[in-house]
Amino acid sequence: MHPNRKYSYDAAVTGYIGVDLTPGFPTAHGNVALKDIFRPGKLIEVEGLNLALGGVVANTGLAMRKFGRRVALMGLVGNDMLGDFVAGQLKAQGMASGIRRTNKAGTAYGIVMAPPGTDRIFLEDPGCNRIFTAADINYATVGKSRLFHFGYPTLMKSLFVNGGAELRRLLSGVRKLGVATSLDMTLPDSGSLAGHADWQTILAKVLPLVDVFVPSIEELLFMLEPKHYARILSEADGGDIIDAVAPDMVARMGNRILAMGVKVLMIKAGHRGAYLRTGNIGKLNSATPLNLPAENWTGRDLWIPAFPADPRRVRNACGAGDCAVAGFLTAMLEGADIAKAGRYAMLAGRDNLYGVDSLGGLSDWKCMTKIIEIQRKKPKYA
Repeated sequence: MHPNRKYSYDAAVTGYIGVDLTPGFPTAHGNVALKDIFRPGKLIEVEGLNLALGGVVANTGLAMRKFGRRVALMGLVGNDMLGDFVAGQLKAQGMASGIRRTNKAGTAYGIVMAPPGTDRIFLEDPGCNRIFTAADINYATVGKSRLFHFGYPTLMKSLFVNGGAELRRLLSGVRKLGVATSLDMTLPDSGSLAGHADWQTILAKVLPLVDVFVPSIEELLFMLEPKHYARILSEADGGDIIDAVAPDMVARMGNRILAMGVKVLMIKAGHRGAYLRTGNIGKLNSATPLNLPAENWTGRDLWIPAFPADPRRVRNACGAGDCAVAGFLTAMLEGADIAKAGRYAMLAGRDNLYGVDSLGGLSDWKCMTKIIEIQRKKPKYA
């Protein structure tokens, strides 16, 4: 912690923002497999359309705000109807000041197919996020924040082309401010430009500037072990690949990430929970405004089980990973021990499933803390 420095914000949450359009699947249909939806000539009757803010800025940023943190948001939207929707939604919450608008490209949107009983699929247009650069960051605001969290460079063309040079430039500017840095990803479309990028090289360049890295198990496997990813994906035959990733492979990837300079790694693994791996936390505390209990956090290697979800209450899975990250980062800012921070992450991710949008199912921090304290006294999560 920097004792003489005043912080206006706990976190500056920046990067990808857009609008999610989610058709509602009537519960009378029961579980609907995606392979039964995307068939030529097939008609599936849906029920309603939910429009909600999407992307890391809205999902993680507003979740952290709901958890009681002081948050600044930064992102880029177009001068179009969807951009008006984003600006209006955030302005109503007093959170629009860091959102820039452009005439060069449209607002990002995603059509989210999330039928009950299966993982979601996105039809995503990154829009003006493709042209987002370091110039779209308000470094003065970042300098007044304890933590800088950036999300989805995998969908932001200007940041990952040329070996990730622009992403490195962006993070270098933040690192000079003495602010803790955090990075989240998405799974690239294998047929897109991002899908053909050399992510091993990009990560080697940018992760020395990242303190906290929070990818999913699929994202990390795609980037670090593409041959293994392709094999597992093929064997899964359209099913969930999470269970096919062996623990020793996860640990091996964790070793590689820490060797690149990351101090705190959380690999999100869906129903398997999350894998936490850490390095020298004393060094992280001395270089940033974080104040983690170093003895508890240093050199850790552990799995945090997921909170079981009541299938009768599950509404959608949009933003579950982003909300888990919000819980984890909020706990870190609070100085929680590592296992408790992991439990906050898993609870936030679970509660996200119960809302019609990313934030609707979330509890406030006081309620979450009570649930975790009750859970701590039981052999299984509540």
